[in-house]
Amino acid sequence: MLEHIENFAKLFLNKTHNQKIQLIGHFDTDGITSTAVLTKTLDRSGKFFTTKIMKQLSSEEIDKLPKDKVLLFVDLASGSIEKLNQLNNTIFIIDHHEIKITTELRENFYILNPHIYEDSLDLCSAELAYLFSRAISEDNKDLASLAILGMIGDTMEKNINKIRNLIIKESEVRIKKGFLLYPSTRPLNKALEYSSRPFIPGITGEKHKVIELLKEAGIEKIGKTYKALIDLSDEEMKNLSTAIMLRLNPQEAHDYIGNLYLVKFFNKIEDARELSAIINACSRMDNSNIALLFCLGNKEARKKAEKMYLKYRQHIISGLKYVDTCEKIQGKNYVIINAKDNIKDTIIGTIASILSFSSVYKEGTIIVAMAYNEDKIKVSMRMAGRKGSGRNLKELVESLTQSLGNGEYGGHKYAAGCTIKLEDEQKFIELVQRKLQIEMVKM
Repeated sequence: MLEHIENFAKLFLNKTHNQKIQLIGHFDTDGITSTAVLTKTLDRSGKFFTTKIMKQLSSEEIDKLPKDKVLLFVDLASGSIEKLNQLNNTIFIIDHHEIKITTELRENFYILNPHIYEDSLDLCSAELAYLFSRAISEDNKDLASLAILGMIGDTMEKNINKIRNLIIKESEVRIKKGFLLYPSTRPLNKALEYSSRPFIPGITGEKHKVIELLKEAGIEKIGKTYKALIDLSDEEMKNLSTAIMLRLNPQEAHDYIGNLYLVKFFNKIEDARELSAIINACSRMDNSNIALLFCLGNKEARKKAEKMYLKYRQHIISGLKYVDTCEKIQGKNYVIINAKDNIKDTIIGTIASILSFSSVYKEGTIIVAMAYNEDKIKVSMRMAGRKGSGRNLKELVESLTQSLGNGEYGGHKYAAGCTIKLEDEQKFIELVQRKLQIEMVKM
């Protein structure tokens, strides 16, 4: 894999000599951190470039792309190969999403994606961007911590392969085993009150219940504040973990025991999960440029990002409470949650992810969450437990959008999404029901 990346980096340097570059990144944590890595790399390499962050690469957005620049995509574009293949630009794509190449690629079209190599490893886009950056210059090794944030943003930190282990070592990250509650560097009462992953029934969003749980775990205030998670003794960590696990199902509780990643950011030790969540929050609150500046170390952006993060967490808690009481369409192996305009379209995917990791739905249940976005609907699909049947959600959304005759889609086996027209709302719901019920009968 490293050899493929080195060859890709050499090609890039050769093809972009004295050329203007348009860098285009996806708006989630992995995409933003990838874009930050590439922004630093291009700047240090003396390249002429502009940067743009996108929610998705729609046909309309492709039509607006500059005709006179090299296009460098990161964490998106794998689902738009055919359309991009019609352009005349020199194109480079760094992405880890599933890819389908059905036509021969024209000249000057280059793709770095683990799915197209036999010896591939499961890497996120930020890790690929870092390895690409590192191949361009060893001086870029200081960007490894951004790759860690992207890795955590795409929940890949539990699958440590040899290349990921290399990145972890080069990032000089500090690792501590414990309960995966973030922010691990802030007072425990606040971390518990705003905890959404895990969503702790009866605790999340309930200030007084949080205090009761801490008393149950034998954790008292020190002066006017509570300790942070990383400052707990082994005994205190054990007691807190037990108190929380009693409120979660056994499988879910087990998933939240693991490594806490602490990285140096803005010259202080920070919880990588919290940093990843802050980046994600800015984008979900329609401020991806603030997220990018935050990753690039801008102090003013940090202040704005932290305010947005607090607001975002309040939106998440509100969204989860709405989902808890709203009417749903429930099947044997699926649930459809149509939030309409009650949850922001940029947050519906996060809500679906939280539900997929919780004990609300049995393992293998397909969660279909929908939210309005002007004249369109954002659809997010997740597999509860990320296990269960062999159903590939990316293939499912592809099939559904093809049946509709419109829509942009993308994703992975256990997490995928699409955007459809508002006028197709009922038709889409009926298609989902019909398709999943037929599959259930076949099984």
